[in-house]
Amino acid sequence: MSVLLQLKGIGKRYGHTTILEEASASFSKNQKIGVIGRNGAGKSTLCKIIIGEEEMDTGEVIKNSELRLNYLEQHDSFGPEETIIQFLTRSSGEDDWRAAEMASNFQLDNEILDTKITSLAGGYRTRVKLAAMLLKNPNFLVLDEPSNYLDLSTLILLENFLLEFNGGYLIVSHDREFLKRTCDHTLEVENGRLTLYPGNIEDYFEFKEEQLAQKLAYNKTVEKKKEQLQEFVDRFKAKASTATRAKSKMKLIEKLKTIEIAHSAATVNIRIPQIEKKGGVAFSSDDLSVGYPDRTVASRIRIEVERGERVAVLGDNGQGKTTFLRTIAGNLPSKGGSFRWGTGLKIAYYAQHVFSTLHPSDDIFTHLSREAADGVSTQDVLNMAGCFLFSGDEVKKKVSVLSGGERARLCLAGLLLSKSHVILLDEPTNHLDFETVEALGRALKSFAGTIFFISHDRTFVNLIATSIVDVKNGVIAKYPGSYEDYVYHLEMHAKSNWAAHSHDAKPSHHTASSEGVAAPTNENESEVNAKEHQRDLKKEMTVLKSRIKKMETRLKHLEEEKQVLLKQIQNNPFHYSRDRNQRLKELTQALEREEAEWLKLQENLEVLQKGALS
Repeated sequence: MSVLLQLKGIGKRYGHTTILEEASASFSKNQKIGVIGRNGAGKSTLCKIIIGEEEMDTGEVIKNSELRLNYLEQHDSFGPEETIIQFLTRSSGEDDWRAAEMASNFQLDNEILDTKITSLAGGYRTRVKLAAMLLKNPNFLVLDEPSNYLDLSTLILLENFLLEFNGGYLIVSHDREFLKRTCDHTLEVENGRLTLYPGNIEDYFEFKEEQLAQKLAYNKTVEKKKEQLQEFVDRFKAKASTATRAKSKMKLIEKLKTIEIAHSAATVNIRIPQIEKKGGVAFSSDDLSVGYPDRTVASRIRIEVERGERVAVLGDNGQGKTTFLRTIAGNLPSKGGSFRWGTGLKIAYYAQHVFSTLHPSDDIFTHLSREAADGVSTQDVLNMAGCFLFSGDEVKKKVSVLSGGERARLCLAGLLLSKSHVILLDEPTNHLDFETVEALGRALKSFAGTIFFISHDRTFVNLIATSIVDVKNGVIAKYPGSYEDYVYHLEMHAKSNWAAHSHDAKPSHHTASSEGVAAPTNENESEVNAKEHQRDLKKEMTVLKSRIKKMETRLKHLEEEKQVLLKQIQNNPFHYSRDRNQRLKELTQALEREEAEWLKLQENLEVLQKGALS
């Protein structure tokens, strides 16, 4: 396989800090590579060097003449009045029909193509950028954190596209599930060096553990051997008759070398100051309406949440998740109805742009100490700072010099020290590497209080969520199934649209708003959207029933073939056939897999049917 892109001895420093040192790797056509590493390890710097946005200090980037490199732009390159179709045709030079065809892959269809891009939510803007990137017919992509701010539906659309993409790519992401589904190679950026492994992220971590265990075992054996030789030397070096042998043993000791084990950062372990665990209702709403002065986003919201529940607020961008969270946080007045929190509950709210409230003159330690509740020790404050990558003298850094990501991490650390009974989190995992994401998930899972959170990171949601609130088409309600069911239905919906090639879909009934597409403007529209929600459920049930029927046909054929082979064995038990036995084994395993999948489909159909009745 020909090499499309080669990195040779890349070096990069910022001041006294070395980011990359003698970093080398080669990438071939069709390699799907997930890039991992701690925050600050140099992942984004590496991407910028590859696409030419950053100068390297040493080394070279060698590009094959066949390479057609493109990347997902981080900045907005469209004009303030430019519509989706205008931007796509201008940036790519392609005809309208070709641009519309590409846009349809990301469910940007019909009327929405004439929408101004500036009126779209972040997830939809990313869809436009993805379509623009792919219209240039690249064969190798560089995607730096494409999953940030993407809703789950868009993330699944991106996954489907990447799985079908005829080319290679580098993807930097903190979403372990996303990398696991889309990448067959893993590139780790660690201690300035690059390690490219021919396997997905799970295989790579297993490989690293095995390698570490082998090195530790080898080093232990070497040290033991050195001790034995040294004991011999100490015992016999003074005697003339054994001095020669003792000297030879000393030479052996000098030759025995342990394997150097590169320093790796300590495992992240976040501890949230605990609160007293209590029962009862934490939150309830009665015909609550949420929105803005000029429009209603959702109405007739009736939700009850018990203390200790961890509620994932899910839905597409622009549907009203943040609006709902802001309303129950008291940050935004309700439009109607009512809601109440349980007696004596202290509530903390982490918004996506909460870092704008920080005092520029504060240092990290001062801010965290101010946010920490009474009884939280100085050591606890320092420990929490360390968990969010503020170690040693870094706690003396002023807020004014922190990056956006650092400020977000600082706010999150301060919130966790506040000993609040209720924590409201809007996209808390942005700007965190996945090790910190998973450490945060484990900490929140053991938290005794109540949590409402918005996140599209599937690993994070799986770790925490005990219940789900679905936000869709002006309806905000508890979802009847598990998170696994929720994701499965989105995947089935995306796959059916993909198979039907979404440009054949009906025109969108949604209008663009400052929070994205599909914002209902009154309660009548909310009722219409509720009916549309029911129609969507019925459509999903139809797709699911069709899959079940096809699977039952496959099961029937497999079972019939298995019975034929079993009858042959019964009729002639003394005749041995390797091929027949192998086929029988394959059929048995296939039946087990298909039956397990059939059972899962049946369970999901039951969940949909319950949702259609509610």
